[in-house]
Amino acid sequence: MKNMLKQYGGKLLARFTNNWPAKVLSIALAIILFVFHRLSVLESRFFSTPLRIELGGNLAPASAYPQKIRVTLRGEADGIKPVLEDDIETYLDLKRYAGQGKGTYRVPVQYRKKGIALEVEPLEISMDPMEVTLELDQRVTKTLPVISQSQGYLEPGYELVSSTLTPSQAVVDGPEVLLNTLTGLNTEMIELGGRSDNFSLTLRIINPNPLLLLIRGEGNVEFQGIIGKTIRIRSFSNLPIELRGLKESLRADMSGAVGEIRLEGNQNELDPYEPQGSVLWVECSSIDAPGTYPLPVEADIPPLFTLIRAEPAQVILEVRQHTPDEDAHE
Repeated sequence: MKNMLKQYGGKLLARFTNNWPAKVLSIALAIILFVFHRLSVLESRFFSTPLRIELGGNLAPASAYPQKIRVTLRGEADGIKPVLEDDIETYLDLKRYAGQGKGTYRVPVQYRKKGIALEVEPLEISMDPMEVTLELDQRVTKTLPVISQSQGYLEPGYELVSSTLTPSQAVVDGPEVLLNTLTGLNTEMIELGGRSDNFSLTLRIINPNPLLLLIRGEGNVEFQGIIGKTIRIRSFSNLPIELRGLKESLRADMSGAVGEIRLEGNQNELDPYEPQGSVLWVECSSIDAPGTYPLPVEADIPPLFTLIRAEPAQVILEVRQHTPDEDAHE
């Protein structure tokens, strides 16, 4: 029995090893054909996803990097078709460089499968580019003032009296080389055109560089603008000075005497104003006899305005007795 098994085994081995290179080649060819067939039934799909930066430790990107990564999915058509762009997340992991010094690094692009992509088999994922060269610098945090920007003009006769921003500061995280050059952050533009009343707006803080990260809050500030009427100052000169209340028995000569007033008021009211009639005058009702009298100069102005000053502030009035001869000449 043993001899029979031995003879049978020897014949089987001989048959198996007979022309074995051809048999090995056939098996390899069959495997290759299977793989090619497998590949022939797989389809490809392309899309781009945002490249995320995962910070951690003491370093932050200090040079530009691709904002999107081209992702290629390869698998069965029914499997890859439902995969959404959000189901593949691409990122650079900077936590691995924690504790290292600033410099140039070649950082591999990594991905995470989420959602539907977790359930798809087979699924081949490739990315372009596969790695990114980055300048990494010391990561710092800095508090900067927020500065509002405006354009346009208010209604004529109005001005922006005051304004406030809440919050008035923003906290920024990023590479030291960039933050050292920043002294403040601007808001988006405020349009002033046509405004005449107080107003409030929600404004977006403009990030001057995508390598910087605004933290604390949503990157917005509340703007409050207080609008008031524009105050203007105007001077009016060569205004005649008249006498009031001088007794009939007395005379004083003020012919040719002129003065000047300086007024303050709302621009829309003061600009068209022109003095009419006797604006400057001297009150003489207290004078009973001839003589020399220093008297203040008074001014009649509309209640809309404020008198800053009148010049001259006083006059020296020479008062004499009225004579009948003067009546004859008048």
